[in-house]
Amino acid sequence: MDGKGTFPKQRAGKSALLSMLARGVRDLVVDLERCPMMDSTFLVLTQVSLKVKQTGAEGTFSVLNANQRNVQLLTSLGLNHILELDTEGKLWLAEREQAGTALKLCEEAEASGCKEEQAQHILDAHQTLSSLSTENECRFRDVIDFLEKELVAAGPQS
Repeated sequence: MDGKGTFPKQRAGKSALLSMLARGVRDLVVDLERCPMMDSTFLVLTQVSLKVKQTGAEGTFSVLNANQRNVQLLTSLGLNHILELDTEGKLWLAEREQAGTALKLCEEAEASGCKEEQAQHILDAHQTLSSLSTENECRFRDVIDFLEKELVAAGPQS
């Protein structure tokens, strides 16, 4: 991950990680060494980590090199219970380079998208976070309500 973890990057990251899961990869790694901060929309990590656990197969989802700010965000939202945090970056050295290259390519391919699609991605991310704890549900209730109303107002796409 290169740069701030915000909505535009979460789309590319989610696509790349879910694509790997679909191809049968069971050990996923996200390196946050060059990610100074994340917002709640980037926490696609939640959805992917839950998906790894739902596969029923042996698998891991590791987050490497998260700075103090990102570790605090991940732990305050309870993600440390569903993914492996390696703050020292000692694991998966070769795979870190491959993942970075793949995410950069996906980011370039996903540079644009419609407003409704973006709202749906943001809604999905917050609903997943809310499902983890009552505290998260309270924290993101207003965001979820707002986005649901926006999507209803936008209506179906033809």
